[in-house]
Amino acid sequence: MEYRYRPNGVCSSEMIFEIDENDIVQDLKVVNGCDGNLKGISALVKGMKVDEVIEKLSGILCGFKSTSCPDQISKALEEYKAKRGDNYANGN
Repeated sequence: MEYRYRPNGVCSSEMIFEIDENDIVQDLKVVNGCDGNLKGISALVKGMKVDEVIEKLSGILCGFKSTSCPDQISKALEEYKAKRGDNYANGN
């Protein structure tokens, strides 16, 4: 399933996840931001369970900002889980 997220408070402008039926991240593309770092993070989260990614990346800050791209990845996946739960509850 493809899931798109628009991060807030960071340089990246969109995060595009591919997540399988077992809640495993199959792919992550980040538009804009620190290219090399985000490609590295994307490679590291591939094959990880959504909950594990959230646990590892949540709360990481970037300099003086109150968030970071890794933190926004965790927020995106938390939102994904919440929306997925709504879809399951509605029979979708």
